[in-house]
Amino acid sequence: MNARTEPAEAESDATPRPPIVRELLLVAGLFLVYKAGRGLATGHTGEAYRNAHDVWDAERWLHLPGEGSLQSLLLHGDALVHGANTYYALVHFPATAAFLVWLYLRRPAHYVWARRVLAAVTAAALVLHLTFPLAPPRMLAEAGLVDTARVYGPSVYGPPQSDHLSNQFAAMPSLHFGWALMVAIGLVVATRSRWRWLWLLHPLLTLTVIVGTANHYWLDALVAGALLGLALAVIRPPHRAAADVDGDGDGDGDGDNDGARPEPPPASAGTQPAGGRTLVGAGR
Repeated sequence: MNARTEPAEAESDATPRPPIVRELLLVAGLFLVYKAGRGLATGHTGEAYRNAHDVWDAERWLHLPGEGSLQSLLLHGDALVHGANTYYALVHFPATAAFLVWLYLRRPAHYVWARRVLAAVTAAALVLHLTFPLAPPRMLAEAGLVDTARVYGPSVYGPPQSDHLSNQFAAMPSLHFGWALMVAIGLVVATRSRWRWLWLLHPLLTLTVIVGTANHYWLDALVAGALLGLALAVIRPPHRAAADVDGDGDGDGDGDNDGARPEPPPASAGTQPAGGRTLVGAGR
């Protein structure tokens, strides 16, 4: 019997996955409640426009850059503005869903944390939508912005008077930005790759799109970021010192196993362990 030391295994996320049926029902239920709540916020057109004027004036008082300066960059080419509209229409829900599915399969503890944070932010957003209806800048004549989705396509909204599938007066806060920021933060926290910080490009691109297409004000994103910050301060992520994200056992995410501890050679006869005592029969 050889005297040997087994290499230490990298710490992994050993939390068991929540029952998938329960999670599907929970997420679907939260989504339906949110959609129903947004529907309750419709019909406040006059208040939504008054709030829009107040938000526009507040941004000028705060000396925030005009939304038009960003939109002018997108309007340099039809393909660019069409791509921004497509990103707005198609990336929001699929990216968040893919994020949750990946966490559920690979990082169950982080999945529970992220789901709770997203639920808290969405619930707070729903309260604001009900108490502070807000017309987006594309509807505000004072802003002088182009409704890029209507002009260049594709658009996820119909005319506000006949659109019963969505509440277009729920601009603040922007869940497009809040969810995108949580996706990026969640992936940065849950992984250890040296490239993980590139996920922050997702909320940055989302911010460019939502403001440049005149669907949101700068303040919509700032409020969403503040709500997310409060949720993250209360709902803390699980601690995981060195998760193995690439299967190489070293936890650095580069796949080259350069951080794995080398296995020591087997002890031979005459080896003297700590304390100066010789192992009798070692190597036999």
